[in-house]
Amino acid sequence: MRLPPHILVVNGIKVRRPVFLLGAPHSGVDLLARALKRSPGFHVTMGRASVAHVVYAFARKPSIARTSGAVRVMRDALAESWQVLPRSCGECAEPCREAGGVTGLGPCVSANDVTRFGDGSPDLLYSAPVLLQAFPDARFVQLIRDGRDVVAGMLGDPACLAWFKPAMLTEQTEFPNAFLGVNKDEHLERWKTMPAAGKSALRWRSAVRMSAELRRTLPEPQLLTLRYEDLVDRPPQSVATLSEFLETRVSKVVLYDTAVPKVGAWRTRLRRDDLELVEKVAREELRRLGYRKS
Repeated sequence: MRLPPHILVVNGIKVRRPVFLLGAPHSGVDLLARALKRSPGFHVTMGRASVAHVVYAFARKPSIARTSGAVRVMRDALAESWQVLPRSCGECAEPCREAGGVTGLGPCVSANDVTRFGDGSPDLLYSAPVLLQAFPDARFVQLIRDGRDVVAGMLGDPACLAWFKPAMLTEQTEFPNAFLGVNKDEHLERWKTMPAAGKSALRWRSAVRMSAELRRTLPEPQLLTLRYEDLVDRPPQSVATLSEFLETRVSKVVLYDTAVPKVGAWRTRLRRDDLELVEKVAREELRRLGYRKS
């Protein structure tokens, strides 16, 4: 007999059709998470420690994600992250607190108002297969952005650059490694000597390939792919598409914020040598996605 699916209960609320936001760094996941956090009924977390520890453990050592206990670990991490407690927001990362308008220790939502859960933690993409096993009815929204803009954002982000330091390559790091974009063991030595722009391009290229694989394997009702460029340049249309997919109203106020990174910023932010390297490393994916070579 087939056992009934596990139903997670958080704050007395059954977790049904949770929403997970996926994408390469600086692809707009945080922007979309901010929009959902302001949408009625949603409790969206971004980078809570309980989830981040699991995500990066899976990213460093993908074989862990294929073990029988991975699903339970991920489910427990999200259950802890979604708890609405008097001081719960004090444990949140600053971007999550800022997006929720939190000035004290929290919480950013009232448990009585929550009907839907979601998570937009950085690098959640690398845990997508585990998330699907943990929540078979989940909805996934993946963001695609011009790899040159992504690299420009990563080069200005110390948190992203920290992953390229030799000290981060511990004995627990497995290769090949999709998180770092290293496809084969023999490419590791070459990766170590690459400039940060090249390593960032590899991360974007790997993320795009993983997104394409999700597109092939997930049924259409469970996965929506949005382009960052459409999200920023055509907010009403993009939010309408997202609202229809999630079957709920999504706020678009944050998309009009003047601080939202502009499309095509790489033209002034990337040095010529870095641009040439990015377009060399990721040329196939840039071409396939319709991003013209400079």
